[in-house]
Amino acid sequence: MDSTATMIAVAGVLAVPVGAAVRAARRHHVYGTPTERAAYEAMHTVSLAAPVLREGLSPDSARKSARHLRRLLGTAAVAITDAERLLAWDGEGDRHAEDALVHAKNVIATGRVKLLDWVTCGSEECPIRDAVIAPLIVDGQVVGALAAYNATASVALTRAVCEVARWVSSQLELAQLDQSRTRAMEAEIRALRAQISPHFIYNSLTAIASFVRTDPPRARELLLEFADFTRYSFRRGGSMTTLAEELRCIDCYFQLEQARFGDQLELVVRVAPETLGLELPFLCLQPLVENAVRHGLRGKSGKGTVTVSAAHTDQEYVITISDDGIGMDPSTAGAALSGKSTSDAHAVANIQERLLAAFGSDHGLQLDSAPGEGTTVTIRIPKPVSRRRPITRRESE
Repeated sequence: MDSTATMIAVAGVLAVPVGAAVRAARRHHVYGTPTERAAYEAMHTVSLAAPVLREGLSPDSARKSARHLRRLLGTAAVAITDAERLLAWDGEGDRHAEDALVHAKNVIATGRVKLLDWVTCGSEECPIRDAVIAPLIVDGQVVGALAAYNATASVALTRAVCEVARWVSSQLELAQLDQSRTRAMEAEIRALRAQISPHFIYNSLTAIASFVRTDPPRARELLLEFADFTRYSFRRGGSMTTLAEELRCIDCYFQLEQARFGDQLELVVRVAPETLGLELPFLCLQPLVENAVRHGLRGKSGKGTVTVSAAHTDQEYVITISDDGIGMDPSTAGAALSGKSTSDAHAVANIQERLLAAFGSDHGLQLDSAPGEGTTVTIRIPKPVSRRRPITRRESE
């Protein structure tokens, strides 16, 4: 064999381990170390269980989350109970499921972790011999238990079950907070609906009735407007709406008011098309327009105009509702925002609170007014970060 052949042979021998090393390095680069992969799997499993637990503790949420929790703990089975019943069992040895609540009773009563070092069922093939049971605690109250069943219950498993139970408890507390916020928001909306003027409803129906004989087509149109207004105002299904839907409600309201006052009232809408899909709190704008008509324009002689504008900048949406009415002094405007004056001011304060809750402390109502100068209400809503135009280096300098 000449030297060239020898070099080729040696190169061929070396190519195998070198190629394997390169492939191994690539695999390491793509998939990470075993520790990194384990951490990723744990985080992924947690992310799957979290949304379900944020719905609260129920048979459905327990059933959906139990398989993720069992995978996280790596045990033969997992049981979830509330204070009175077994909510879910996932894994092997389901013959033990009927005893899970009995096993958890002491934990629920005391709030302490319990180790069962001998769980029997009479089957030699059953993979379950031990169990670790930890309490689920929400606002200081034990609401249930998480039980992990396995062949052996090591110290590491006990610590893992305790940590997972604490994490589950935190998700249940967040669920309770979400529910409390939802109930509070619904109560605020109910309070706002209760302030819809009975006089407005009575007067609207009277105006419609007056057209029944003199102008039946107009009466039908107004009746449809009234139906749309009431349907929207008393709808169920969410505390948020879109600017387009609020504008439609405002239009219905103005159509009904113009049926009574004719050309004395005018509505001007100047809205950028890009703002129509903007989400904002339900019944956020119409009460402000109604206040403008009732308190700004009715005390004015001659024609009155309400202008609704919506525009946007790189960072936020800006909505304004202005009237050319009689206005008010600044102290009255401040009282309206705090809800310390009339019932109509309570409606303004209600909207203020919901805006602050939805968008933060810097995004409430701004009310500018002076006697004889009309009133302008401004709402600033931040754009989602993904929709903002990035600031260039030159602009930042």
